[in-house]
Amino acid sequence: MSIYLYSNALVLLVGLIIGSFLNVVILRLEKSERLGGRSYCPKCKQGLAWVDLIPVFSFLFLRGKCRYCHRKISWQYPLVEIATGLIFLLVFNFSGLAWNDSPDDFLKLIFWFYIASVLIVIFVYDLKHYLIPDKILFPAIIIAFVCRILEFFYVEILDEYKPFSQMVYSFKEFGILPPLASYVLAVLIASGFFLTIFLISKGKWMGFGDVKLAVLLGLILGFPKILAGLFLAFFIGAIIGVALMLLDKKGLKSELPFAPFLILGTFMAMFWGQQLINWYAGLFIF
Repeated sequence: MSIYLYSNALVLLVGLIIGSFLNVVILRLEKSERLGGRSYCPKCKQGLAWVDLIPVFSFLFLRGKCRYCHRKISWQYPLVEIATGLIFLLVFNFSGLAWNDSPDDFLKLIFWFYIASVLIVIFVYDLKHYLIPDKILFPAIIIAFVCRILEFFYVEILDEYKPFSQMVYSFKEFGILPPLASYVLAVLIASGFFLTIFLISKGKWMGFGDVKLAVLLGLILGFPKILAGLFLAFFIGAIIGVALMLLDKKGLKSELPFAPFLILGTFMAMFWGQQLINWYAGLFIF
């Protein structure tokens, strides 16, 4: 087996394990419990053995039921584990950091794994409770902001001999801003847009949690990828909203959490946003 397959298998395994931990985070956030302590069945409160905690495998082996009370285990658990593993694989292969031995690149990879984990927790929590947990969101915003500042000092100040042409995006890539400015602009665009909707509708169309989430998404994507992320979020949201109405699952006045759509759009923009922007810009640049 090649180093490529070994590396991807390891990343997938790490993602599955982290996904199992994210399920614990989601459950204990809901119950306002501390993260430490032994895992337990949320139905019968029985402490779980290590063999009950193997990602995906335990769910399949137990046929989706608790070993002790025999009540059904939510499909959330294997789905979050699988989704985390797959997203970690995408981060690993699309980040450009996969095959570098530099300690800096390893730290960047850890940062992106952390960001992916935060987005997954927010996705599931908002889908279940129509609420974005500040305990998860605020630390992520602070960490992302600090990382962008450190990136600015490392790349644009300490690396003083780097040609200016390499410190800006080419016009072909739809931007002329230095990296730090692109993140600031993305934050202003995304949070300003949602804040406007929140104020105009007095919170009826958009919750203030989405305004706060937009700050994090701007720090993740930068400009112009934030435009792709927002477009994809509204596009996916419109399709799913119409589908739910056609199936009589939701009405025009039904509440629908928007953070999951924002996060789906963000992940897509992270991995394929530049290709989408280049394709769109190519329609107008000859």
